Amino acid sequence: MDALDTFGRPLRDLRISVTDRCNFRCVYCMPKAVYGRDHPFLERRELLTFEEIARVARLFVGGGVRKIRITGGEPLVRRELETLIAQLAELGVDLTLTTNGSLLPQKAQLLADAGLRRITVSLDSLDDAQFRALNDVDFPVDRVLEGIDAATAAGLPVKVNAVIKRGVNEDQIVPMAAFFRERGHTLRFIEFMDVGQTNGWRLDDVVTAKEIVGALDGAFGLEPVDPSYRGEVARRWRYQDGRGEVGVIASVTQPFCGDCTRARLSAEGKLFTCLFAVRGHDLRALIRGGASDQELETALRDVWKARKDRYSELRSKATGSSPKVEMSYIGG
Repeated sequence: MDALDTFGRPLRDLRISVTDRCNFRCVYCMPKAVYGRDHPFLERRELLTFEEIARVARLFVGGGVRKIRITGGEPLVRRELETLIAQLAELGVDLTLTTNGSLLPQKAQLLADAGLRRITVSLDSLDDAQFRALNDVDFPVDRVLEGIDAATAAGLPVKVNAVIKRGVNEDQIVPMAAFFRERGHTLRFIEFMDVGQTNGWRLDDVVTAKEIVGALDGAFGLEPVDPSYRGEVARRWRYQDGRGEVGVIASVTQPFCGDCTRARLSAEGKLFTCLFAVRGHDLRALIRGGASDQELETALRDVWKARKDRYSELRSKATGSSPKVEMSYIGG
């Protein structure tokens, strides 16, 4: 495969959603008003099997993919996920997973034993009342911290991602940085993004990367760090006292479309070439229709070569209401 898209961007990163379900109802991703008791989630037969996922992943790796990230929904609600991790670990890529951390106490060692290389935990506040309100299922923050400790004990390097929304949790920027740098975990702050149509995004709700870095620099002193590879989404900063680093993912105010090397595979087998896409390309129909590896590889290459996405570079106040796939479906 090893194709370039219309802007000369190679395909290097594959994000694979294994479920559209989650045990949280975070207000910026799966608001309870939309994803309530009667929401029509995918049936099990609609999901790609582990064998189907592994087959597609192998073709992607053969075409240049170097990193695979497992996402959801919440990926750990998919039964026996460690079986898939073991299959993907055989591909020899940088294999990682993003989770809300709630099930890590039970799953961390199994994932590490299966071959997972590292893990990212989504955690938007250390204040328990605030965190319970954000996840909207009254889940305590201490149990997520237990999950982080379990991952560390299993030998998995941990990064923590925090979405910051104005008027909600910007007061957590400095406390979270202080907490995680003491524990040796890299923290990455994410600007509130207009993914999907259900999270009520407004540009005025975005706490900008400039504001975040300013608060951290004032509290600790920062110095910039060069990117470690093409397409790295986080802008990295080192604490001047040498106690680790912090990152900011600024899709809204500092778009990085020009170096985007990521594709996304939904739980039901649709290939998306942008987080803000409207529709995907149906690979499941090809897989279950008897397509050969060569036919699948040709389809993947053709999709990527036609890619011209640069949504974040074109974003305006009006784009918050434009049709886009939901974050919970595509996996962030």
